[in-house]
Amino acid sequence: MRTFVFCIAASLCIKAFGQVDIHPTKQNQEHDLTVVGPATEIDTAAVIRAFIENAPKMYNIPSAPRFAIVGKDEKFYFGIGGSVKTTFSFDFPDPISSPTYFSPSSINMGPSANPKGNGGQFQISAQQTQFYFNAVALPKSKYKVGIYINFDLCTSSYAPNLQYAYLTFRGFTAGANYSLFLNTNAAAPTIDKENANALTYALNQVIQYNHTFANNVSLAIGAEIGPKSYTNAPKAYSVNQRIPDIPAYIQYTSKSNPNTSIRFSVIGRNLQYLNETSGKVKNVWGGGVKVSGTLGITPNLIAYYQAGAGKGITGYFQDMQSLGLDLTPDPNDASKMIANKSWGAYIGLQYNWSSKCYSTVLYSQTRNYAKKFDNVGTASGSNDYATSWDDQYKYGQYLAANVMYNISSLFTWGVEWDWGRRVNHSGLSKHDNRIQMMLQLSF
Repeated sequence: MRTFVFCIAASLCIKAFGQVDIHPTKQNQEHDLTVVGPATEIDTAAVIRAFIENAPKMYNIPSAPRFAIVGKDEKFYFGIGGSVKTTFSFDFPDPISSPTYFSPSSINMGPSANPKGNGGQFQISAQQTQFYFNAVALPKSKYKVGIYINFDLCTSSYAPNLQYAYLTFRGFTAGANYSLFLNTNAAAPTIDKENANALTYALNQVIQYNHTFANNVSLAIGAEIGPKSYTNAPKAYSVNQRIPDIPAYIQYTSKSNPNTSIRFSVIGRNLQYLNETSGKVKNVWGGGVKVSGTLGITPNLIAYYQAGAGKGITGYFQDMQSLGLDLTPDPNDASKMIANKSWGAYIGLQYNWSSKCYSTVLYSQTRNYAKKFDNVGTASGSNDYATSWDDQYKYGQYLAANVMYNISSLFTWGVEWDWGRRVNHSGLSKHDNRIQMMLQLSF
């Protein structure tokens, strides 16, 4: 905390702050663009806007490159870009092994999790480095088609890891994209790639449709192959899913204050498993609701918020993904599984000290209400687990505070403190602190 206070004080010395109206997802919209093409005069501002409209709207996903090829009569734009991001971090007293994802659920809770002498860990990582391709065909017609492909290096071997690969056409999006159950505009910016542990961040295989009315009301619906993770029962286990998840939302954005918006989201899903006693595939219906958005409190101060809850949707909350909590054994029947209730919420504040410097404070929590079970089955697949109820995750807390400074349109520096706590159903609790610094060069 003292580090965070010191950094805020330092940022105040950089430049006296006045009224500044910036949103982190829009900070890369104004920069130099080098264009190669047959046309003698090219509207570079229009090219940048087309790239931004075609790209994911998440604050840490690059959209408008600094190099583009424009085709004849400006009927095709093709851009290549990316960012090199290096982090330097120190964890204590129960270090999280990933230098990229600060997930409270990843805190090692085993009896030998923290051998004597291993209460701290220093790490350097460039895993958040990413590169992308952004292409728009027929950008000035109603038949505009967009393609976006993004890779990062978030693997232990730094092998390219595909994140986004989708096609857009007249409101439709198809391919690999974030779920409609995520509100990207409501994500407070952090150095930590994981962000709020309650964020409903899921990269799915999707077909989505979005339509905007009067420039400030939007509707969307989709069919998605979403995350699923079970703890199998002795006589029940997961099978291939036959029905996609169905998310939808309606959003209102204030015309007078673009930093103020509110979105109501819903999701329905069908989770299937095999009941060995009957030999039949059983269906468990789940779903959830969520409210999220932003609030422009003053021209300098923005609030981010989310509150969501449901049944059988633990896989959509970041901290509970891949923990086997979507379905767990029915404590009264070894051949049945049941969906669990869960919720996740966060609140974040961003203050813009100047046009180049801002700070964010973010608190988040997730929780599930899995009924006590003793009849754990065998894990049969990569998304299945065989964890006892006592050792299962009950709730997690996340806190982040940072200072970010855009030294130039190419170079960004930041420092952040992260705190996370995991509590199991048994009552066992552990926590971790991380102090990290970031250097990022965008191109």
